[in-house]
Amino acid sequence: MIDSAYIRENSDLVLENLKSRGYKLDIKGFLALDENKRSLQQSLEVLQAKRNKLSKDYGELKKTGKSTQALDIEINQIKTSIIDKELKYKDAEVKLNLFLSDIPNLVAETTPIGKDANANLVIRRSSEPKIKHSPDHLEITSKISTDIAAKLAGSRFAVLENEFAALQRALIQLMLTEATKKGYKEMYVPFIANRDSLFGTGQLPKFEEDLFKISEDYYLIPTAEVPLTNLHRDEIIDLSKGPLKYTAHTPCFRSEAGSYGKDTRGLIRQHQFEKVEIVQIIDPADSFAALEEMTSHAESILKILDLPYQIIELCSGDLGFSAAKTYDLEVWLPSQGKFREISSCSNCLDFQARRAKIRYKQDGKINFVHTLNGSALAAGRALIAVVENNFQQSGKINIPEALRDLMKRDFIET
Repeated sequence: MIDSAYIRENSDLVLENLKSRGYKLDIKGFLALDENKRSLQQSLEVLQAKRNKLSKDYGELKKTGKSTQALDIEINQIKTSIIDKELKYKDAEVKLNLFLSDIPNLVAETTPIGKDANANLVIRRSSEPKIKHSPDHLEITSKISTDIAAKLAGSRFAVLENEFAALQRALIQLMLTEATKKGYKEMYVPFIANRDSLFGTGQLPKFEEDLFKISEDYYLIPTAEVPLTNLHRDEIIDLSKGPLKYTAHTPCFRSEAGSYGKDTRGLIRQHQFEKVEIVQIIDPADSFAALEEMTSHAESILKILDLPYQIIELCSGDLGFSAAKTYDLEVWLPSQGKFREISSCSNCLDFQARRAKIRYKQDGKINFVHTLNGSALAAGRALIAVVENNFQQSGKINIPEALRDLMKRDFIET
């Protein structure tokens, strides 16, 4: 959530910034809601000060033994006015917060401006892919099955059998091991989140249709970013020893609303998939350096697996709702003849921290932290990349050296 005072004091700048990501801010609507809330707050403070003065006068009259009847009436009237004004203020606050909750994050100054993904920038690439073309993962093996999964749950699910289930487990183990080596504390978190948690990271209320809702207050998590970031919701934390860094492996659940017909084949776009997430909660002065670091952490796993990849800097029009600056890591998929996203690393600045009320104390002042998140990596897409980039004409799949000890084998027979 963007600070309302910042919008009020920098309205032209905010309008232009949000316009760069395709969002038209109703500035008149905002100013009306903001002014109403501030006017009610001011009136409430005047009434509260008057009540305090009258209460003091009441005490003085009591001491002298004089009648307090007239003062009693006035105090009761003030109390009634305060109750009425408090209700109006709370209503105004709710309406303003609802308005603010729909506004995406501001774009960072260093984010390239562009309308859509066509304006994204390639920052760097690894070496050229060794395998330019291959069958896709479903053609390579029958041990990855969406047909069996459809019988069990429906479309956009998968069943992995034997060595391929073990391959996914090994990939996850490698990712967690590498994350902890780089200072991330491994966490085991719930796979269900409440409304407050999803509001904190920005999924609610705007993107409710993208979630799997299981009751009025509970949803399946779309990413471990939600529980990891919310570990410190409503807290003032200590950052004197550096950032808080967390990692977790979880399943992720997404309804894929609005993606009908996109990537329906195989493991690319599933309702349920596995991911290792990394999150940093950090001093604002260090967050952009941390984004570069976090991106390198995700990149290092692709290097270890010897997978061809490229890193993309997203333009303003392609940013996620909560992100101010994002790097996507894309891995080469020979069956598609192109790079596909396998990780997204974002700096959300204080956008999520304001929603989740995550603060820190510095020089006697309370400030909002910055939050960052990234995938390190999406396990299903990593599995596809390993299978397709290591498939041999003999029918074998060579296992990357980094996974051989975990898999207890050098190759998989398809």
